Amino acid sequence: MKQNYLSEVIYQVFALIICVIVVHTVYVAVILPNADFILQQQEAMQATDSSYVAERSMYVILKDMEQETCIILLFWALAIIGMKTRRVLQERALLDRELLQVSEGTSILPEDARQYARPVQALPDEVRGFLLPRAVLAGLHRFGSTRSIQDVSTTIKDICTGESDRLESELSIIRYIAWAIPSIGFIGTVRGIGAALSQAHQAVTGDIMAVTVSLGVAFNSTFVALVTSMLLMFLLHQLLLLQDRLVLDTQTYCDDHMLRYLQVPDKDTLA
Repeated sequence: MKQNYLSEVIYQVFALIICVIVVHTVYVAVILPNADFILQQQEAMQATDSSYVAERSMYVILKDMEQETCIILLFWALAIIGMKTRRVLQERALLDRELLQVSEGTSILPEDARQYARPVQALPDEVRGFLLPRAVLAGLHRFGSTRSIQDVSTTIKDICTGESDRLESELSIIRYIAWAIPSIGFIGTVRGIGAALSQAHQAVTGDIMAVTVSLGVAFNSTFVALVTSMLLMFLLHQLLLLQDRLVLDTQTYCDDHMLRYLQVPDKDTLA
């Protein structure tokens, strides 16, 4: 578990670095030059024709540093969501396998628990760290030591509950990003309005281009931040749904493929 945590931290750091490099490269090579060209065209048209209405351009909407930061954070969150989704899908693939290989009509006695645990223990280390193998092994070991089916059920439930809490806590970084993106958009709004107010004297003389650009920073940053935040929250809820279904389906798997086969000899029950 500690090794998995370290690898996830390293993955997140490198994912952030790659997102910064890629997005900034696209901005420098594509978005900023096109945005500057379009703004120059609009300024020239505005100077020659006072009735000219500038068309909205995606390059102009995305050109400021707040929008760039929002997009970087969005792609960083998408990389983390993709990594966690891949892990969940790998764990769900185990639900289609017969880990215990118990045939219908067979009973698992407390003395057989160690024997049925061997195929699960033989799984690769990475796979053995998944939720289903951990729940099955813990249930079999508990059954062999306590000879109580109720204890097995409680153990499996506790492991699934703990896993659900762990998965929930690991999404804190994505929740922080989902909170940070609208905040960055609000910073852009404040910056743009402040710049527009500082240039109000130019609007009085008839030159409204500078004020228009500054107000564009304010509204464009808010627009991009809200759109990216909505997309991120949708994907986050989809990931939460996948994780919750994994935990519930794991409990159902243990009930159907292990608990119903457990049997305690009558002498143990009477004792």
